[in-house]
Amino acid sequence: MMIDRRTFLIGFGATLAAPRAFAAQRGPLVLAAASLQESLSAAADAWARLGHARPVLSFAASSALARQVAAGAAADLFISADEPWMDDVQRRGLIVPGSRADLVGNRLVVVQPATAQAPGKVPLSRLLASGRVALADPASVPAGRYAQASLTRLRLWDAISSRVVRAENVRAALALVERGAAEWGVVYATDARASGRVRAVRMLPAESHPPIRYPLARLKASTSPDAEGFRRFLLSGAGKAIFARFGFTAP
Repeated sequence: MMIDRRTFLIGFGATLAAPRAFAAQRGPLVLAAASLQESLSAAADAWARLGHARPVLSFAASSALARQVAAGAAADLFISADEPWMDDVQRRGLIVPGSRADLVGNRLVVVQPATAQAPGKVPLSRLLASGRVALADPASVPAGRYAQASLTRLRLWDAISSRVVRAENVRAALALVERGAAEWGVVYATDARASGRVRAVRMLPAESHPPIRYPLARLKASTSPDAEGFRRFLLSGAGKAIFARFGFTAP
């Protein structure tokens, strides 16, 4: 079959345009900290109701996501649960200058399975005197780093470190407590609120750990025309109201 030059050029041009057309059809790809699952999903739904393609959300530990970005992940936005991992991505020159902003804040709580007997008002040292304690891995995951910093400041880390069960992210730590694989856990207040299977028994003092802030930035690898619009929506009053509904604080 003979194909004339004009037909070939049209077909070739369509092939080149296909990736851009796909990027325009799908919503922006957002790499986000695991603790944002319910709130960011609600924000994505709200954005879609405004007539936009719904963003594609990928949740994991901030450390894992930052490594994906460094490895060249074709994502549009990155939301970390702490500043150091965003700093790492920024030092590598992978975010759009001027697009970084603090989105929300959070608190840390000690949780136990909802089926366990409530401990009453006892000192935290007595509360954690026995039993396994689930944490996101303090070696790399923000929630675990905050938890270790707090428990160290409260002079409890040495007493519990041998009983710490390390999880790949904060939701995995929460799951250990939910199914009774750990008697205690230290997670974000928003995680405890999202679960019907744990009970928050203590809120750790905010001054016992670095401020919990979630920075947001657009990535230089971004191809979605909606990426900047969705970033601005998240930072708007309407966007922040959604996160507040799920228990997040101002950054």
